[in-house]
Amino acid sequence: MRPPSRRERIAAQLADLKMPGALEALDGVLAGVDGGGTTAAEAIERLLAAQIELRNGRRLEAAMRSSRLPYVKTLAAFDFAFQPSIKREQIDALHELGFVERRENVVFLGPPGVGKTHLAISLAITAAESGRKIYFGTLTDLVDSLEEAKAAGRLDRRLKILTHPALLIVDEIGYLPVTQSGAVLFFQLVNRRYGNGSTVLTSNKGFEEWGRILGDEVMAAALLDRLLHRCHIVNIRGNSYRMRRHAELSKAIHPLASRVDAESPASKESPS
Repeated sequence: MRPPSRRERIAAQLADLKMPGALEALDGVLAGVDGGGTTAAEAIERLLAAQIELRNGRRLEAAMRSSRLPYVKTLAAFDFAFQPSIKREQIDALHELGFVERRENVVFLGPPGVGKTHLAISLAITAAESGRKIYFGTLTDLVDSLEEAKAAGRLDRRLKILTHPALLIVDEIGYLPVTQSGAVLFFQLVNRRYGNGSTVLTSNKGFEEWGRILGDEVMAAALLDRLLHRCHIVNIRGNSYRMRRHAELSKAIHPLASRVDAESPASKESPS
């Protein structure tokens, strides 16, 4: 009986270690070694990288199902050249997730369309890929869910669920007002998470306007006291990405429309 080849032995070991990503990449890596273009160290690195990529992809899929992330936005896709007010070093440091380990918060401030939600989601993606639990919601969605839970007698359970994730994203603070009772519930959530988990918030309003948004200046002050105690603030001052896309689309459409008008029969008729 023929003894197993080296490839077969390695494949069996990877299967025993439950490393399907590395197993799938094995033949390509061994081909590179046999061809002399890949060293042993490079082969090991490629196998491990393939496994990590598969693991991160699975973690992200699970996070997308459970966290209510609306879409995937990565740091690599963010256009820093369009937003020069942002300190790239600060954003890179935040994506190392030290603030999550220390249970600190992050607040992105700026007008609509400048990339606040993109950066918040990219932090959530990075956290999910590292195996951390995440949850995403707009302020109004979170408040609605808390009010529904309270009405059904399940408020404590809902607060526990929202306190559990290592990273909670609260998007769109200031876009829509919340009721005073809803603001009280949001304060309870922030109070529960204080010191127990990190929260990333986005807002198109300065902190001085949060009292009006929440309908209670005193409660807003107490909430900000907890949020900002250990917090990283990213203030984005720039143009809207959405407005830029609209402008680019307009530039593309207008010359085309002008050309169509110029080539139309009506435009070629002589004036009467």
